[in-house]
Amino acid sequence: MTRLLMIEDDRELAEMLGAYLAGVGMVLEHRDTAADGLATALEGGHDAIILDLMLPDGDGLDLCRSIRARSTVPILMLTARGEDSDRIVGLEIGADDYLPKPFNPRELLARLRAILRRGAAATAERDTALRFGRLTIDRAARVVRVDGTEKSLTGHQFDLLCALAESAGRVLSREQLMDLVKGEELEAFDRSIDVHVSRIRAAIEDDPKTPRRILTVRGAGYLFARRQDEVDGA
Repeated sequence: MTRLLMIEDDRELAEMLGAYLAGVGMVLEHRDTAADGLATALEGGHDAIILDLMLPDGDGLDLCRSIRARSTVPILMLTARGEDSDRIVGLEIGADDYLPKPFNPRELLARLRAILRRGAAATAERDTALRFGRLTIDRAARVVRVDGTEKSLTGHQFDLLCALAESAGRVLSREQLMDLVKGEELEAFDRSIDVHVSRIRAAIEDDPKTPRRILTVRGAGYLFARRQDEVDGA
């Protein structure tokens, strides 16, 4: 069931909207001040927030900024003020959509569903991507980026990098890497893994000759550093 938080000083509107959304399987929790709304929002557990721009004890834009600084929950802003500047500022500080009052509940529902879909897609993308500082490994798209720039790896090299990154902080032997990279015929002792690792380093390291991300552990195998300063013992 979808859980929503509405921060709105118009209790009659909140009750009406709560009854309407209950009919489509959504639960609406209501807070009528900025202070209570912020505290409840930061407790988490809501799928989206409906936030009024004008509140008795604070400005909705400031509240949106405070929530966004600590949460990625989707935010739909409401306002009786129709100025474009309010809408633009709201979107710039992190609101996901903006709806002027008065509004049709069906339109609000449609906008809520849209931002929930976008949020779910973003979450799915985050779940399939591994991020280590400047390095992003997008497992769904099978793409590696450093500082946003795509790097070229073969399919085998990508699989090896994923195997190392998914075990970040652990030393993996060549035999373990061979087991983790399925469907590949590798001989653990013919140094082919070493060759592929050197090519991965050439793609993702600032200085492949002095690697700070994929480290060689003499006599044991390789270690993918969670942070590039781990090579210095930090």
